[in-house]
Amino acid sequence: MRVYVAGNIVVDETWSIHELPQKGVSIHGVKSSQDIGGKGANQAIVISRCGIDTQLIAATGNDINGQWIRDCMQSEKLTLNPQNSISEHSDASIIFTSHDGDNAIITTMAAAEALTLDIILAHLADASAGDILLQQGNFSVDKTRALFSWAKNHGLITVFNPSPANPDFADLWPLVDIAVVNQHEAELLQPVGIPTLVITQGAAGAELITDAQHHFCPATPIQVVDSTGAGDTFLAVLLASALLRGVAPDALALQHASAAAAITVSRTGTLKAFPTECELRALLAVGL
Repeated sequence: MRVYVAGNIVVDETWSIHELPQKGVSIHGVKSSQDIGGKGANQAIVISRCGIDTQLIAATGNDINGQWIRDCMQSEKLTLNPQNSISEHSDASIIFTSHDGDNAIITTMAAAEALTLDIILAHLADASAGDILLQQGNFSVDKTRALFSWAKNHGLITVFNPSPANPDFADLWPLVDIAVVNQHEAELLQPVGIPTLVITQGAAGAELITDAQHHFCPATPIQVVDSTGAGDTFLAVLLASALLRGVAPDALALQHASAAAAITVSRTGTLKAFPTECELRALLAVGL
């Protein structure tokens, strides 16, 4: 069993500010870190650290950031494809973190958009029925639909985290087996008819809805330092917990995901904040 994550990988620049800026207001800030990020990369890295065979299909640019990304990925357990760079600049995110742990993020998409459907499908060629295709909201609706359609036709399990949200993503629910959305995305996209739906509620917790069960898991209490990447950690561990036990996402998977997200929010940065392989191994053993 293998997880294919088709998405983006970016260079994250994190800036510390007192409060998120209002329109037209200039503020002071301090650049606190530079890290690997992007929802596709974030989720793939954490899934792979859980011991799942993970393939990340994401574009890196022909620039110094692209080379830095590729070098950084050498130390992770996943496989990054394509291994060659594209002609676009590598994608980047600027993350503003406020004193209360809140954040706002600006992300470029040129490299992700340059990753054509043909390129992605070429790196899905060895996928087998029962494997996972995981996507986020960093591709166009047409590309996202085409990939999920291909996956369903080839017997893959489809997982969707529609962030950043696009209202037209609501048309894709018939192609999705597992969806993980936050409250805003749930209200905007009205997910219905999905076999497994998880709605995250930030510091409150998360809700699992299936035909067989309706379960709420409170968030693991923790002092929040930086919430960046928490949702990606949650999704990755939710999925990995279920896959490692050979079940659909369940109450225990929610507990594992909540505990992992708590580790992430207790640290600054993106990649540097994620639970380590050892931490995840110990966490995933709880409740077994």
